[in-house]
Amino acid sequence: MAAAEQSAEQFRGQARLPGFAAPRRYDLRLVPDLDGCAFTGSVDVSVDVTAPTRFLVLNAAELEVSPGGVQFKPHGAEQELHPAEVTNVPEDEILIIRFNEVLPVGEGTLVIAFKGTLNDKMHGFYRSVYELNGEKKNMAVTQFEPADARRCFPCWDEPSFKAIFKITIEVPSETVALSNMPVVEEKVNGLIKAVYFQETPIMSTYLVAVIVGMFDYVEAFTTDGTRVRVYTQVGKSAQGKFALEVAVKTLVLFKEYFAVPYPLPKMDMIAIPDFASGAMENYGLVTYRETALLFDEKHSAAANKQRVAVVVAHELAHQWFGNLVTMEWWTHLWLNEGFATWVSYLAADNFFPEWNVWTQFLEESTTGFKLDALAGSHPIEVDVNHVDEIDEIFDAISYRKGAAVIRMLQSYLGAETFQKSLAAYIEKFAYSNAKTEDLWAALEEGSGEPVKTLMHSWTKQQGYPVVNVKLKDGKLEMEQTQFLSSGAEGVGQWVVPITLCCCSYSRQEKFLFNGKQEDFNLSGLVECQKKEDFWIKLNVNQTGFYRVSYDEELASRLRYAIEANKLSAADRYGVLDDTYALCMAGKQKLVSLLHLIAAYKDETEYTVLACVIDTSLSIVEMVAVAAPEGLGKLKKFLIDFLEPFAQRIGWDAKSGEGHLDALLRGTLLTALAELGHEATINEAVRRFNIFVEDRETPLLPPDVRKAAYVALMQTVNKSNRAGYESLLKIYKETDLSQEKVRILGSLASCPDPDVVRDTLDFMLSPEVRNQDSIFLLRGVGAAGHEVAWTWLKEKWDYISDTFSGTLLTYFVSTTVSPLRTDEMGDDAEEFFKSRTKANIARTVKQSIERVRINAKWVESTRAEANLGNVLKEISHDH
Repeated sequence: MAAAEQSAEQFRGQARLPGFAAPRRYDLRLVPDLDGCAFTGSVDVSVDVTAPTRFLVLNAAELEVSPGGVQFKPHGAEQELHPAEVTNVPEDEILIIRFNEVLPVGEGTLVIAFKGTLNDKMHGFYRSVYELNGEKKNMAVTQFEPADARRCFPCWDEPSFKAIFKITIEVPSETVALSNMPVVEEKVNGLIKAVYFQETPIMSTYLVAVIVGMFDYVEAFTTDGTRVRVYTQVGKSAQGKFALEVAVKTLVLFKEYFAVPYPLPKMDMIAIPDFASGAMENYGLVTYRETALLFDEKHSAAANKQRVAVVVAHELAHQWFGNLVTMEWWTHLWLNEGFATWVSYLAADNFFPEWNVWTQFLEESTTGFKLDALAGSHPIEVDVNHVDEIDEIFDAISYRKGAAVIRMLQSYLGAETFQKSLAAYIEKFAYSNAKTEDLWAALEEGSGEPVKTLMHSWTKQQGYPVVNVKLKDGKLEMEQTQFLSSGAEGVGQWVVPITLCCCSYSRQEKFLFNGKQEDFNLSGLVECQKKEDFWIKLNVNQTGFYRVSYDEELASRLRYAIEANKLSAADRYGVLDDTYALCMAGKQKLVSLLHLIAAYKDETEYTVLACVIDTSLSIVEMVAVAAPEGLGKLKKFLIDFLEPFAQRIGWDAKSGEGHLDALLRGTLLTALAELGHEATINEAVRRFNIFVEDRETPLLPPDVRKAAYVALMQTVNKSNRAGYESLLKIYKETDLSQEKVRILGSLASCPDPDVVRDTLDFMLSPEVRNQDSIFLLRGVGAAGHEVAWTWLKEKWDYISDTFSGTLLTYFVSTTVSPLRTDEMGDDAEEFFKSRTKANIARTVKQSIERVRINAKWVESTRAEANLGNVLKEISHDH
């Protein structure tokens, strides 16, 4: 369009900024006022004008820009141009700058002065509150992903507009100021100092970071001299040592894996008291929640240690995959997140092989499976047309299904081919932007396999297949259909990388199954002589993102293989997880699922038992609604099943135990407490009472604290609140975030609805940081779901004003999803009809669909004629 025909109107309501001008470099100066919760600043942007225009259009949100503070100076021109008009368009978060004259093609400098607020919403340039020597203080923090750099300074806030950043910040002299790059110099002028940072390499706006506050740190260096630091609140630096060790090893490992050195001179990692997500991979200055970075030898559990290791590896993977090579647009977010999730397990497995993290990875896949079995799921690659829609795709599809399909592809192509092709991709797109197709092209070239065709079926369409198999005359008949938790038939069809083995793992077949049906001749594969030893397993070690449904004969052979310990841990997990999903979708009977659970009586692997426990607790919640008269028998069956495990592992760690024993102990005792097992509850209360008097007692180590707290809450009711009050007291006295989170996660497990209501009110009090509300919500027990829903409706106006982004979607999904009747589904539909904005639309739809699925499962269970007899039978069997 000719410059003469341009008008401000044409820039409104657009998904993307126009392409006729692009930033090359930002000279940014910020002056935060920590006490006044405000900031001022100015930015000089070198802009490359590529087509004649009278307009410059860039992003700005919640910033005050006065037209007098804006000017443009074409390079080589005598004088600057002043705009005729500067329009702030809040609904599009853009700034439209109109000049009377046409800007010449070529470079020029755009200067803008601005003012803003240090908000308390945990995005943009915001404040976080911490205590120093008993006094509350504000720190200033940035969180720009996905689209909030525009809340700190006017900029081209899209990932493909990469530029160089030179940052200067004026702060109180005693504070520590950090940014992506090292400090070049500090000029102290009385109470204020100006801090000048080195220029960054070319990068996207969402990765820019600035932090100001009082911090301590621990530091180390990698073998090639990169300085690594972990910053913490004053007095907590010893808790940064574990993350520091992991970070140093990770930078070295990834340098080899990606075949490119870490590109910056330093890596800082910092724990922020108020932080909405788990962590954020800002280039060279990674921000974390305290729970994801700090580890306290005395008060952190094994689960905390593992979380720190995996999160640190995830964020450092992004320094290459995301920061050095960046997605072209948010449609490709999954590539960033799915890849970093997958590779963080690769790193953890490398450093801590005894953790068996690849078996634990299956829990990530299951979370992806659960969301993707909804009609309201979305493809891995989702078209993002407006910035409001981005927040909602930071979900289990982008992260977990993304990671699982990358693992499927790596296992299909082979680890070495995959790694070499990936290194070629990183080298080719370093310092620029790439799309999903670019990665497929690199992998296809490196492997000679049809990667594009194979992967399109997994990234461009939502959902996944269930492969139905039956054995007939020595042939395996396979059919694929889309799996939906509702039991409905989907229309999707995939190119499925099938792996299978028969009676042993020594010989495996792999092939691509891309029709609707296919027969496979088993004759060459069967290894067993005796008919009773025969079993067959598809999706060997669960590396594929699909479910398998076996006919009755094959299913009973697999049950035998589990009892006889013939299957790998991953396959034992897979058989149970698939059966549970099929049962919920009404494709198999609850009875057969209960019989399958009984086959795990000698299970030794933590992740598999954790899956048995999750499945069992989910059945309990469903039966409580479907057949309350049978609930006692079901609980007795499950307690009898779990008790021998608990007796073996006990409350106290034994010498020579490992990480996985510690994880299991907590999970097992918590489950027994939730099932109302008296011996567990009594022992928990006994130990807790000693702990209340003596916080140093060895009787309640961190690994069993959550179990003890949950057990204690089972004894609390409206007229006896002593346990609740003592937990609140510990909550208020501890300054360890992980301990606070443990307590929050236990409070709402109480069976008394009035107490649950009080805990929900407590969650909205100033005592609980907004970011931590999700832990309390997740901990709501079976008795509290309806209470929580009623409460959410009453408090909705306050909640939707106070929380935003993923935190708000959590409120909806954790409260609505567990409801189990169609009336409740109708109620939720009615309630959200007038209250759904773009940022929660997808979540509301998915959550209501989950209620419908739960209700259907309740109905099909009621219809199982012999359920009563089976419950009677299994509760005596064991």
